[in-house]
Formats: sequence, C-alpha cells, structure tokens
Amino acid sequence: MLTNIEILALRPRDKSYKVADGLGLYVQVQPTGSILWRFKYRFYGIERKLCFGSFPEVSLKEARALRDEARGKVAAGIDPSAVRRKAKLEAAMAASDTFRAIAHEFIAKMEREGKSEATIKKAIWFRGLLDRDIEHRPISEITPQELLHSIRRVEKRGHHETALRLRSFAGRVFRYAMATVRTDRNPTEVLRGAFTIPKVKRRSAIVEPHLVAELMRSISTYSGRAETRIALQIAAHTFVRPGELRYADWSEFDMGARVWRIPGERMKMGLPHDVPLSDQVIALVESLKAIGNRGRFLFPSSQSFLRPICENTLNYALRRMGYTDDQMTSHGFRALASTRLNEAKMWYPDAIERALAHRETNKVRAAYDRAMHWDERTRMMQWWSDYIDRLREGSKFDPAVVDNRSRGTLAPISSGPVTTLAHFLMG
Repeated sequence: MLTNIEILALRPRDKSYKVADGLGLYVQVQPTGSILWRFKYRFYGIERKLCFGSFPEVSLKEARALRDEARGKVAAGIDPSAVRRKAKLEAAMAASDTFRAIAHEFIAKMEREGKSEATIKKAIWFRGLLDRDIEHRPISEITPQELLHSIRRVEKRGHHETALRLRSFAGRVFRYAMATVRTDRNPTEVLRGAFTIPKVKRRSAIVEPHLVAELMRSISTYSGRAETRIALQIAAHTFVRPGELRYADWSEFDMGARVWRIPGERMKMGLPHDVPLSDQVIALVESLKAIGNRGRFLFPSSQSFLRPICENTLNYALRRMGYTDDQMTSHGFRALASTRLNEAKMWYPDAIERALAHRETNKVRAAYDRAMHWDERTRMMQWWSDYIDRLREGSKFDPAVVDNRSRGTLAPISSGPVTTLAHFLMG
C-alpha cells in the first residue's frame, strides 16, 4: 500500500504509468507531473474505471474512502460509474433547467416557427420582467407564491394588462417545460383569477368623415421628413399595422402586379399578407423612389439607412400635427378604414376582414377566402383611396354611385339631392 511520502516521491516519465495502492485503487502519473487517482473494478465481468480526482487535492485517505464507497455499491449490485453519470446528467439538467434557460429555449422555438418579430420582442420583454425574481430558479421548484409575488410587482405599478399577459407567457413556458420533461406541473394555473382584469381601452382613431378630411389635409401638408409624411399617407390608404409598415422592404413590392407582399414573419398571425395597391399608393411609392434613400427599407431611420424608422415616429408626427394620443394613433387608421368600409354597405364583410389581415387560421379556408375576395379587395382598395382623397379635397360625392369601369369606383353625384347614405358618410 502506498504512503504519502511514496506518492510525493513519484516523478513523471515520457509516458504515463500506474502505481497500485490496493483493492483496485491506484495512482496514474502523467508526463506533465500530475498524479491522478483511479479505481478499477469489474461489474458483471466487465472492467470499468472511476476517477477520484488528483493528488494532493484528493488525499490518500479520501481516495481510499471513495474506493470503499464504490466497492460497497458494486457489492450491492450497483454500478458506481452509472451512478456518477446519472449525477452528472442531473447536475447538468439542473443548470439548464432554470426558468430563464427554458424561457430562452421556448422563445428560440417561437422564432423557428416563424412568429413575428414583434411577438418575439414582446416575449423577450416578458422574460425580462420575470428575471428579477425567478430567472435562476429551477423551473420544477418554482411555486405559485413566487410567481404571484413576481407578477404582482408589475400589477402594483398599475400595469394590469401587462400582468395578465405576463401570467399567460409564464404559463406557456411552463407548458413547454412539461412537454420537454423538465417539470410535471404548471403553477400559473393556480393563479387564474388572481389579477385585475383591466377595462378594455380601444385605440384612438378618428372616424367621422369631416374629421378624416381634416386629418388627411394635415398629413398632406406635414412639414417634417417627406418619408414620414408618405408613411402616414400609405398607412391611411392601406391600413396595415404600424409594425408591418415600418419594416416595408423594397423587395416586397411588385409594382407590375400592383401588390405589396408582406412576409409571414412580420405579420401578427404569422401568415403572409398581400395588399392590393391603388393608383394613389403606387404614386406614393414612386415618390419614395425619387427621394433616393439607400438601403432596403422604404422608410429608413434618419440616423441610419440600415434601420427602419422607430416605432413611435408616426405617432410623434401626429402629435406634431396637433392630434393627441386620445384622438388619433398610427394604429387608428385600421379602425378608421374598418368603420367606414363596413358602414358603406358596399363590400362583403369577409373581404374587409381579409384586407385588415384578420386572418382565417385554417389554411384551406384561408386559401379559399383569398381566391374568393382578391378581386373585390382590389376594387375596394381603389375605392378607399378615392374616398379619402375626395374627403381631403372637400368634394361631396355619393359613394354608392359607381361608373361603368368597376363596382366601387367613385363617381361625382348629380346635381339632385344627396342620398341619405352620402349624408351619413360625409357626416
């Protein structure tokens, strides 16, 4: 059996060599001079080895204790190597099974599934709100009380809608952890009904025709960047979501086919959306080309053409024009178009919903809807552009009167009395 003095006297050679201690324990001397503890044993006739660390970090006495413990497992029919591998795996799993790590995995999965950039950003923000309290906690150990405390911190600041969405996001992370066998429970289920349900606040929008006319005139005379003015005009004519407009890319516009093809990753529902282009929108896009900005974006940032305008640019422009947040927002153009198009009673409701990208999630149904409503949407978008242009110009017309070219094309009214519908639309 070895002694400490004998071990200290061992010197390295060109090749590693072994010196036995007893009962399967030995030291392995490396050419570098390090001395490693090894234990050799047989389990069901198969030779196996364990490493107990290096000398002198692990003393002779400690190495013999580890050997005896391992021999005891073998005698009991337990493979100490398998026990160690399991312990290492559990430790590695524990290190990667924190709430933050699993939330990161879940968000990466959302990206692979083609969720929109806005959805991904919101998920990352939600994760950050929870990080302060539970980011390093193993997900299987997080209690409903911990989650309640963390989300209540947000709710107490008056952010009731955020608190509800935060519980929902945490629930999705826990369901993902259950699906990947990292936990067997979802503590967010216990918290249903725990948080204040806020009153629904609709986004501000101008919908009265005479006010729409003033708004369009204000936009047309906006004194800021030309790109911002044109962005507001295209928002009014196409009523796409602000995030879809901000990232508008030149490659998405097929001017010959008169269509703007927005890819699914930028859409709220994750599905591509085609927007028919009216004569007015085509003219606005051409005017952007004349400005000659470099880069891929129609509306580049004033700081760098590599980035689009910031998310608040259009709202700031509306504020500069004198419209408060309670009067009009960039998202309000959607409510404006939806209200006026539905009130006109000229267009199939499903065509309006498709134009607003309130998308049917069933793919077969969605393809059917596109085939059924594309022609009507094309006519409707031209009608809409004509309508808001005529409002801006101050002309009075009957939107129900059409010329012989296609249904939905505006025509001047006769010199006779204005119809009831015209009175309604013109306010």
